[in-house]
Amino acid sequence: MNTTFLFIGAPEIMVILLIVVMVFGADKIPEIARGLGKGIRQVKDATNEIKRDINESAKSQGLDTDFTKDIKKSISDVKDNIDDLTGPIKRNR
Repeated sequence: MNTTFLFIGAPEIMVILLIVVMVFGADKIPEIARGLGKGIRQVKDATNEIKRDINESAKSQGLDTDFTKDIKKSISDVKDNIDDLTGPIKRNR
């Protein structure tokens, strides 16, 4: 089994980590990771706030925002039907 992340395999990730340690030093890695974590959290919070604002605005205008649930349910139904048709057939990647 080959583990890949964004088309990068495990050996490439190890080389990247080695270069990061050599450039920044082992003592700076936790500080960098903490900063990245805070940045990702801020982006996620901003995204959630924008979504909430859009939903509140749509509801105040009387727009139906539940149509995405209907789409997800339809997709799930189609997937279940396909799974029922294929039965025990396994797909190899």
